[in-house]
Amino acid sequence: MESEAMPPLSDTGEVPEAARRGPISHAIFRVARLHRMLAGQLLREVGLHPAQELVMMQLWDRGRIRQTDLAGHVGADAATMTRTIQRLEKAGFVRRVRSTSDKRSVLVEPTAASQALRRQVEDLWARLEDYVAGDLTDTERGTALAVLQRLETNLAARAGDTGPSPRPGAPDA
Repeated sequence: MESEAMPPLSDTGEVPEAARRGPISHAIFRVARLHRMLAGQLLREVGLHPAQELVMMQLWDRGRIRQTDLAGHVGADAATMTRTIQRLEKAGFVRRVRSTSDKRSVLVEPTAASQALRRQVEDLWARLEDYVAGDLTDTERGTALAVLQRLETNLAARAGDTGPSPRPGAPDA
């Protein structure tokens, strides 16, 4: 599915009247939409769809994991996770096996073939990061990240979640 082009915020400089009481929410929506569109373009280069790389990132870090736990780590519902895993399995990047300790559980693990994909995903995420923040100073990057983490915490509290996802490289709580 092709995303329709959207003018950058600076071209219009306007927030629709109905969104005037939510300018931050409106900006988040626009930024998220553009980010997802660019991520999708980059991911197509390696044969993935948006969010599949997030699943793979978890598997590369964690190794074999229960499918239900994997869904929780990426914030996906069971049906979406099943479809994602099926597609990744068909592409040869993951393997599903039954748990030996709990026959009801399905374990998912990255395949050896996915290791080449890992480098490509890391490279495209670096490109995406450069698109997002390439002209920001280190101080601005830190400030942007801190503000985004606070926004995520605010939203997670309202959604009944426990808070922001762990930062890359941070230990699990």
